[in-house]
Amino acid sequence: MKITILQFILFILLFSSCQSNKQIAQLKYQREQLSQQLGFKVTKKDNLSLYAEAAKWLGTPYRYGGSTRKGIDCSALVGQIYLHTYKKKLERNTQAIANKNCRKVSKRNLKSGNLVFFNTSKKKKKGVNHVGLFLKNGYFIHASTSKGVIISNLQEDYYKKNWKQGGAVK
Repeated sequence: MKITILQFILFILLFSSCQSNKQIAQLKYQREQLSQQLGFKVTKKDNLSLYAEAAKWLGTPYRYGGSTRKGIDCSALVGQIYLHTYKKKLERNTQAIANKNCRKVSKRNLKSGNLVFFNTSKKKKKGVNHVGLFLKNGYFIHASTSKGVIISNLQEDYYKKNWKQGGAVK
């Protein structure tokens, strides 16, 4: 009887070890896929659920007032990603998100999941009119009016020039 119990324990240990190796391989594959899709290296330390949700939206066309994969604007994009990843509902427009949902964060202190705000208005009225979601290493996802949902970098001249603030969702 003792041999049977010992064999059973060894079987369980071996089976669970195989399962964890399979899970490790699946996570590694997911990180590699996301790295290709997002254009930067995704590591073990990164928030895979955030990056996977963001990647689902890539290529979605821009549509003012839109909030689906058929067409979406910038504030709805960050709202949808936040809702699906963090179960938090954000305000529906960019200025309200900045004012009501966030506390300010400097550019150098941005973390994955923070929001990035810009003023892209030609008249440069006060406030913000464009929002994206910071991923890492200067990369952020946003809904561009001309290209739809894309990944851009804060170091690009356009975003340097139009930067207003970073925001950590409360």
